[in-house]
Amino acid sequence: MSDFPTADAPVTDLWTRLAAADKPLVLYGMGDGADKITDELARRGLSVADYFASDSFVRGQFFRGRRVMTLSEIREKYASFIVLVAFASSRPEVIEQIRALDRTCELYLPDVPVIGEGVFDARYYEKNLSFLKEAREALFDEESRLLFDNVIAFKLSGRFLFLERAVSDKNEILTRVLRPERYCVCADLGAYTGDSVREFLRCFPHLSRILALEPDIRNFKKLTRYVEENELSFVEPYNLAAGAENGEMLFLAGGNRGARTERRSEDKAEKETGGGRRIKGNSSVRVCTLDSLLLGEQVDFIKYDVEGNEYEALQGSLSTIRKYAPDLLVSLYHRNEDLFRLILLVKSFGKHYRLYLRRFAGFPAWDLNLYAVSER
Repeated sequence: MSDFPTADAPVTDLWTRLAAADKPLVLYGMGDGADKITDELARRGLSVADYFASDSFVRGQFFRGRRVMTLSEIREKYASFIVLVAFASSRPEVIEQIRALDRTCELYLPDVPVIGEGVFDARYYEKNLSFLKEAREALFDEESRLLFDNVIAFKLSGRFLFLERAVSDKNEILTRVLRPERYCVCADLGAYTGDSVREFLRCFPHLSRILALEPDIRNFKKLTRYVEENELSFVEPYNLAAGAENGEMLFLAGGNRGARTERRSEDKAEKETGGGRRIKGNSSVRVCTLDSLLLGEQVDFIKYDVEGNEYEALQGSLSTIRKYAPDLLVSLYHRNEDLFRLILLVKSFGKHYRLYLRRFAGFPAWDLNLYAVSER
């Protein structure tokens, strides 16, 4: 096993580096990510000098009481500065923009969790080092372990180059990791508007049934419309959140980054009113275990991308997993602890599972997935 962090990773974290910097800190982007980074800097006694955005987005906006500037204005104002990227994207042209900016500026992408408190800094790393090592050891192939190392190096350093090293080939996942020809019945937990359903239809040739759970009522309506317009009678949309037990879930905050949930008892549940990703304000949604939805019926492949509730959704699938050993796709990027906690949970399902780590291009370290492939 390699030592942590990897050989070319920094020995201190980004936040320590920023505290010692003598350049103004400028944030690229607005929204929840910028809020979280600004608050974390303030907690450490640091401040943001200015905020800027792409020229097409700067139309007199203000963020945190300051006028949002353009990059050219930042360059005119400061002879030297540090750029902190505070938004996410997987679009190739935006990735190239960040790549180009990284060549001309001192640039970092602070890693703040989508859900939960705190950051993955040196203290957090040292506190959880034994779990991280155990999770790394559970991974099946060298590509997974190298990707794991680079993700940790990115989380500690905020350097874009480590994300560039942690990108997987989608075709390789289909041909060398997963077994598309075996997947007849799939469960899509966190179906959004049908993006994964479309992917299943494209990649899995023998589909006979898809259970698609989406808690956000607006996304669910789009999902249902897509299913109806394409006459996909074998796709079953459910306006439900996947969890560890049946009941109700209250979404206390919305947006792409930062949704939090609170459990409610079954007898207080009134109706399915939405909640989940891209919802602003408080709302509630019915929660269901996959086990109770399947009622003992077989499933071959389960996808878990449920906005930070992956651990609970996996617990609500245990009977199905133990009985049928379906292949699993589990998102690992919503919470700081996902990188080890979810891997170790899936490891506990049995030695017949081979665990692979793969990640698609984009920033920050999102679209990081664990693929558990059963040998049974």
